[in-house]
Amino acid sequence: MGGSPATQLTIAARLKAARSAKRMTLDELAAASGVTKGYLSKVERGQSNASVAALIRICEALELQVGSLFDETPVGEVVRAGEYPPIEFGGTQMTEFQLTPTGERRFQVLLSDIAPGGGSGSDTYSLPAEVEFAMVIEGRLHIDFVEGNGSRITLDRGDALTFEADRPHAFHADEQSGAKVLWVLTPALAHRRLAEAAE
Repeated sequence: MGGSPATQLTIAARLKAARSAKRMTLDELAAASGVTKGYLSKVERGQSNASVAALIRICEALELQVGSLFDETPVGEVVRAGEYPPIEFGGTQMTEFQLTPTGERRFQVLLSDIAPGGGSGSDTYSLPAEVEFAMVIEGRLHIDFVEGNGSRITLDRGDALTFEADRPHAFHADEQSGAKVLWVLTPALAHRRLAEAAE
């Protein structure tokens, strides 16, 4: 589970507020997102973290930008080492931080600290961005793609991969080493409608 309990509760409250603003019931959101009502209820109460894929589907159904779930940071603000704002982007056994201000529209930089075996979850997902870049700072990361017969790319410390963000994929850290990964997305997710991912 990534992020602090306070961050998890903030995300939960924002998801519930977005659902209420759209006057959707849990049943309606479950049907629209493909996520069970019970799971949604736990996510909204802060009792469960959504996988990356589930979080994207929930936000798509709510016509909500993923970035709107995170605390706003003014454009131009320096983010000091050790003071990175935590974000909750789903997945398991990882803590994530946003290194760029949420007002930055051209690109978004995230840092994931992933425990051994942790990652995005078992479901593949794609992002409503054009390009995704991953660089392993520590450990080893496995990225699985589903097109064709499927393929796995393993990145070790110092390795980097650039790919189209809309390619369905999932990732997890090596069972032995875990991983610390720098991600760059362009344009920033906070300023793209998640509904575009379905197109």
